[in-house]
Amino acid sequence: MSPPPPFPNLPTIPPASPSLTNPPHETTPRKIALSFLATEQSEGAGARVRRSIGSPKLRRLSPFLMLDHFSISPGAGFPDHPHRGQETITYLLAGAVDHEDFAGNRGTIETGDLQFMTAGRGVVHAEMPRQTESADGIGSGSANVNVNVGLQLWVDLPRRLKMCEPRYRDLRAGEIPRVVVDAGRVEVRVISGRSHGVDSVRELAYTPVWLLDVRIRPGGRIVQALPVGWNAFAYTIAGTTVFGGAGGDGQGGGQQTVPQHHNVVFEQRGDTVLAEVPGDAAETGHFILVAGVPLDQEVVQYGPFVLGSREEVYQALRDYSTCSNGFERAEGWRSEIGRAMMGR
Repeated sequence: MSPPPPFPNLPTIPPASPSLTNPPHETTPRKIALSFLATEQSEGAGARVRRSIGSPKLRRLSPFLMLDHFSISPGAGFPDHPHRGQETITYLLAGAVDHEDFAGNRGTIETGDLQFMTAGRGVVHAEMPRQTESADGIGSGSANVNVNVGLQLWVDLPRRLKMCEPRYRDLRAGEIPRVVVDAGRVEVRVISGRSHGVDSVRELAYTPVWLLDVRIRPGGRIVQALPVGWNAFAYTIAGTTVFGGAGGDGQGGGQQTVPQHHNVVFEQRGDTVLAEVPGDAAETGHFILVAGVPLDQEVVQYGPFVLGSREEVYQALRDYSTCSNGFERAEGWRSEIGRAMMGR
């Protein structure tokens, strides 16, 4: 799939300010508002996901609608399905995933790659694993990955853009800048946003979002600045990480030790997030840190349709069922990759 032209009128990363550059001497660490385990469940056709945002424990955290940590074994996947009214960010941690939609767009993301999709007024697509030789984790060598693992984040669109034209942007692993701090003990992949003076690729999504992939070796520590007033969370992919500053323990307090597969939601107040891994830890702590501009708007969601009212959701269902008003190309369409999985 050839890359589309840049999105017009995209919001850009805010200009440098004391809260967005290397943290000044006076900073306010964000406290932890909520921390919970993302339990595993079935999704799609045989896939397994750990859903944190979008679950009963956290329905949404504006602008974020859903976060899935997915695992797709051979023969499983996400066959043809629609979307309207949101953006999706798919980050592949291991393996390779094919994508195909009703407009004829096709492509593959591999280990360390991302795909940003704006559904806008309507998309019908399929996401299926490709069994191939791929890296077993970012930069760790070659292995045959039988299970494809990644993260998918759903981001709400501003109301004025709910019916925009759908678009895609792939971000390859080699395009993502990295920054190393704390004497080499901390590495940050700056997917979107800024970390310690390093900026990301800019034009990725309509809704301003920061997405940082952080790895902390035992004994490492990071103080990461975030835009003031944005909602923020961390999701722990591997290892155990200590979040927050001293002066408390547990929910709503200071430091908290968080094992893998947990979502940590931070309070809005504050301009930095603190994270560290004890020197005696058995493994590297690996997590994503995500922040986004809260959208002051009503959200009515029915599965893959995310609109501003019940009437708009009903209209989306009618449009999809009648192949109209954005779903015209769905009539008679079936993805090749979906057919291959279904064996016909």
